[in-house]
Amino acid sequence: MRFETSQSMRLGQQMRLAPRMIQSMEILQMPLAELEERLEQELESNPTLELVDGDGSPGAAAAADGTDADRHADERAGSDEFERLESFEETNPDVVENAYAGDAARDGQQPVRDEDFDGLSYRRVRDSGDRDAKMDAMAAAPARGASLLDQLRGQWALADVDEPLRPLGEHILTFVEEDGSLKTDLATIADRWPGEAKPGVDDLERALHALQLFLEPAGVVARTPQEALLLQLDALESDGEDGHDWPASTFGNARTLVKAHLDDLMQNRLPRVAERTGLSLEQIKEALTLLRRLSIAPGRRLVETNERPIVPDAIIEHDESQDRYYAYLNDAHVPNLRINEEYARLSKDKAMEKRDREFIRTNLGNAQWLLDAVAQRKSTLLRVVNKVIEHQREFFDLGPQALRPLPMTQVAEELGIHVATVSRAVAEKYVATPRGVMPLRKFFSGGVQTEGGEESLAWDAIKAALREVIDAEDKRKPLSDDALADELKRRGIEIARRTVAKYRDQLNIPSARLRKQF
Repeated sequence: MRFETSQSMRLGQQMRLAPRMIQSMEILQMPLAELEERLEQELESNPTLELVDGDGSPGAAAAADGTDADRHADERAGSDEFERLESFEETNPDVVENAYAGDAARDGQQPVRDEDFDGLSYRRVRDSGDRDAKMDAMAAAPARGASLLDQLRGQWALADVDEPLRPLGEHILTFVEEDGSLKTDLATIADRWPGEAKPGVDDLERALHALQLFLEPAGVVARTPQEALLLQLDALESDGEDGHDWPASTFGNARTLVKAHLDDLMQNRLPRVAERTGLSLEQIKEALTLLRRLSIAPGRRLVETNERPIVPDAIIEHDESQDRYYAYLNDAHVPNLRINEEYARLSKDKAMEKRDREFIRTNLGNAQWLLDAVAQRKSTLLRVVNKVIEHQREFFDLGPQALRPLPMTQVAEELGIHVATVSRAVAEKYVATPRGVMPLRKFFSGGVQTEGGEESLAWDAIKAALREVIDAEDKRKPLSDDALADELKRRGIEIARRTVAKYRDQLNIPSARLRKQF
């Protein structure tokens, strides 16, 4: 065996993204709520940043004037999105000094006196009369709700049951699913008893019955959807909290339907149910009205779903006097930051220790990069929204069926930027329009040409037309997917039956058999 070593040279090209470039892309892609949180974190961690008051200070209402924003966007139209960030890394000190000089001249504020500045702690000092808005928000935030298991355990601890059943009920509750159901059989629960003397299945059955009797809402710890519905029917009939005076016969019919015909009900086979039960269609409909008040997963009522509210990143409004739509950014609550003048001055003070001066310079560089990235995000987002207004004017005038295909590549070419930049600019962004709040990505989609071939419709416009056809159909004789395709073709939209079925599923519209009303 022979080993040899040699040296060689090879030319090649590689593209590597600097960390700041990656972070700039992240800033561009952030929705408004995440951007606010990110700026708050930077304000707390970077001492060279300070918050600008909103009363007449620079940039406080930069996005409120659509004309100024448009002019600012046009000035930047031919520049690459991140070219300035790359050059900034090479000339960091000069850029920081220029930024300091520009901010100081615009703000017109006097620097802090030397004797009032602590050059070693590098911390931002708040006025004693100011309240910390972040701390106020944290204090006012609601406490996190208890989990489903904790709530059920709390109810079980207060239940008036025989003491031998209490530990058995506690053990059963550990197997309850997130929706409140019990999908594990009692034999398996008995085998997983933590102690040596395992309980019998009969004892667990009695404990389960006690759980279903005492715990609320009715139907929790049910083993099947049928059992959950029956438990709710029992509670509703005995308590009478529904507010509707249901006759006993309706409860009896509902129990019959749940016990033996639930699958036929789910498939809307009401004539078959009527034939097998001897009930009339009116009796079945009345029982179904009662069953619609129930839930097959009642445990979800105990768990609060704290969905994050949608905050639009931009707002589109209509100027009736000029008959035009204009856009502006919804950044009134975004922290307006700038570089602290005193720290920028200290970064050039050679009397300071080198370590302290380098610390300030590093934070100044990070601060200036952040301000540039935020400004670039605002400019890019506003330019993209303005292009949406330009190409989707008919949507704002006429509604969803007038939505036109708008590829991101087309917008990227018109703005002179990369298509990935457009994709990041619209990701997870929402825009408030005269027709409601909707995702910005909704305006970017492909489509099909109409039958005449003179114009094209976006896929969302086709879905809107499909929903309109289904809403107008005779529910006693609903249209099949083939009939829906024929009806769309008569409107000039030619798509295949399988495409109709796909769009119908995306719109959460059931099939013709399930839409039929008897």
